[in-house]
Amino acid sequence: MKNRAGLTDHKLRYAHDHAPVGDFLTAIQTLKPTAIIGVAAVGGAFTPEVLQTMAELNERPIVFALSNPTSKAECSAEEAYRHTGGRALFACGSPYDPVRLDGKTFVPRQGNNSYIFPGVGLGAIASGSRLVTDEMFMAAAHTLAYLVDPDDIEQGSLYPALPRIRDVSAHIAVAVAEVAYKRGLATVPRPNDMMAFIESQM
Repeated sequence: MKNRAGLTDHKLRYAHDHAPVGDFLTAIQTLKPTAIIGVAAVGGAFTPEVLQTMAELNERPIVFALSNPTSKAECSAEEAYRHTGGRALFACGSPYDPVRLDGKTFVPRQGNNSYIFPGVGLGAIASGSRLVTDEMFMAAAHTLAYLVDPDDIEQGSLYPALPRIRDVSAHIAVAVAEVAYKRGLATVPRPNDMMAFIESQM
């Protein structure tokens, strides 16, 4: 609620003027979200009813069960896909095996900071950036999204395969370094070939 005491500015823009809702399923039915993100380590919070309701409300419900270990996960990959008819855009905090459903194989991937932080750090260090800015993190996020290819999406993977992490980190580092040079934050002379320079720093 917007009038809740102690609500900080960055949370205020997401607050609703709404009477309190007593349980999660009712909140979903009432507020009709496009995404549910689990980070509170409450195992099983994304019940079959919650997942089915998300699928009724959304063509592609976003279901991020990010708590770990798996005993604390809000739902498993298999539950997310099964209870949404394979339509969930799913990411997890713990690794899950591929899920076979109705003749299709879904390959869930972890929403893990290892996709972003190494590349951000490399780009900042390689460019000698005086600051690490929000714009750099946005550039990192956009680059990561760009590196998810149609085959990844087709199999239900919202992140590139983890064995590609060095390549992902290099691309993110280039994007971060480009921001540093564009904003005048870099203290290292700009190289002619940014990717080759970044790869030489790995």
